Amino acid sequence: MFQFNIRGENLEVTDSIKNYVEKKVTKLERYFDTPPSSEVHVNLSVYNSEQTIEVTIPMKNLLLRAEEHNSDLYAAVDLVVDKLERQIRKHKTKVNRKARQDGAPKYVFAEMEKEAQERVDEQDEDVKIVRTKRFDLKPMVSEEAALQMDMLGHSFYVFTNAETDETNIVYKRRDGRYGLIET
Repeated sequence: MFQFNIRGENLEVTDSIKNYVEKKVTKLERYFDTPPSSEVHVNLSVYNSEQTIEVTIPMKNLLLRAEEHNSDLYAAVDLVVDKLERQIRKHKTKVNRKARQDGAPKYVFAEMEKEAQERVDEQDEDVKIVRTKRFDLKPMVSEEAALQMDMLGHSFYVFTNAETDETNIVYKRRDGRYGLIET
């Protein structure tokens, strides 16, 4: 049975929010033969009208963690539960494959779930680079790189730092401010 620890940042956790989160996350118990006795850590936050939910469920031999951002908190809860379900199915598939290889008793899943999970696994394993760009790095200071990034409408910008002659990356943070990655 899950025990919930729900916190809010820049947000009051009302009873309706709490009940909705508990109801949705408790549905994950159906994936286990015996309900796990684990504490569920839920962090809800709001920054610039973007709702964020982060759920962490530490269990024996498995750590489930998912994070979602959405303008609607309830939609974010639904999305994060979907992510957690995929993680559980992926883990169970791996456990079953190992059990079959070791000759242990089989855990049988519905055929449709196996096929769906294999498609998800294939999508997760296939990393395809669909486009390559080449460009010259112009020496500039980080403030100029941030302005260049904004003018282009990108969320990051690679440049040569004029002060250090190193390759750096300036990026836009979720809170609207800028970050700098020095290589």
